Amino acid sequence: MRTRSGTQLAFPLLAYVFAAIMLGTTLPTPMYELYRERIGFSLLMTTVVFATYAAGVLAALLVVGRWSDVVGRRPMLLVATVFAIASAFAFLDAVAIGDLLLGRLLSGVSAGIATGTATAAVIEAAPRNWRTRAAAIATVANIGGLGLGPLLAGVLMQFAPEPLNLAFLVHILLMGLAAASVVVVPETSPRTGRLGLQRIAVPAEVRPVFVIAATAAFAGFAVLGLFTAVSPTFVADIIGDGHYAIAGAIVCSIFAASVIAQLVSGSVDANKAVAAGCAVLVVGMLIIAASLHVSSITLLIVGAVVAGAGQGISFSRGLAAVTEQTPQERRAEVSSSYFVVAYVAISVPVIGEGLAVEAWGLKTAGIVFALAVSALAAVCLAVILRRETRTRREAQEPESESG
Repeated sequence: MRTRSGTQLAFPLLAYVFAAIMLGTTLPTPMYELYRERIGFSLLMTTVVFATYAAGVLAALLVVGRWSDVVGRRPMLLVATVFAIASAFAFLDAVAIGDLLLGRLLSGVSAGIATGTATAAVIEAAPRNWRTRAAAIATVANIGGLGLGPLLAGVLMQFAPEPLNLAFLVHILLMGLAAASVVVVPETSPRTGRLGLQRIAVPAEVRPVFVIAATAAFAGFAVLGLFTAVSPTFVADIIGDGHYAIAGAIVCSIFAASVIAQLVSGSVDANKAVAAGCAVLVVGMLIIAASLHVSSITLLIVGAVVAGAGQGISFSRGLAAVTEQTPQERRAEVSSSYFVVAYVAISVPVIGEGLAVEAWGLKTAGIVFALAVSALAAVCLAVILRRETRTRREAQEPESESG
């Protein structure tokens, strides 16, 4: 039963639901090293476990990405909470690699359902005086939840009992509150359209901008994948085992920098912002490479913050640049294509990093990965600057001819 207070609190409650679901997706991050010790598997398998999450996200985005428009936001959010709770139970007392794979897959499905559904619900539930800031609040809930997951887990592992279970018990409680929140808020969707798969396509006129923006997004999300999959191993290699809170805080810092950068750059011209984001990402990855070379935890934190800021700017403003040039009736499929690229970037490069670790060792593989991402971002920056120069030249030529 929905109450008047539920209607009035719909905006903050839905933001909480979004953040709580996303928090669970990064909760295992500081635990991978401990799982490796207890269950016994390689760093490569750690990256495979992590990448299974992206497979769940992509499957949910493509299969049910549009369903909340038809059946409503509330039913789909309840389904997302069920998958999140099921994921937490899969991790509880995990004794085999299959438990971890199942937990990550269920977590990915939960996030895939919630990402578009909760974003729309938060924006739709915003009071009139919050309408212009609703999208920003949805971003904070999404990325903020992702950042809080490793921090919460790291602190509980460091200072509380049951290091591999307590965080998931807390998350089950949080998801119970999230489900109750969904029950009491009103439906925000007009419920139109028909059920079907999310189409993936990019119109020809948008492709030049899409390729540049998606490449920048690929580089940025590869960094997020690296940090959430193997940064605790980097921390253990630099300062030793058992520093779970520090590992969680470092991962949290890259997400915090990302969300702050997205909020700050929201009014900046999209093309210029993507170029700036790529430049910042180049610098951040070079700092990370240097931190691994000299085994400096301080430099690693600085690099995480700088790279996170670059990722946030290039991703959010890249999406804006693409949607600005996309016809309104094609925006859903183009945005979905953009997110598909981003989630492929979270998984495939990270597995490549795991293979590189097996062949070259942790430090060398990390440095090579950081330099490769830096080079990719530099290429994007060069292409953007070249396009800007050509555009200015073409704009000046008619003036010269008329003069």
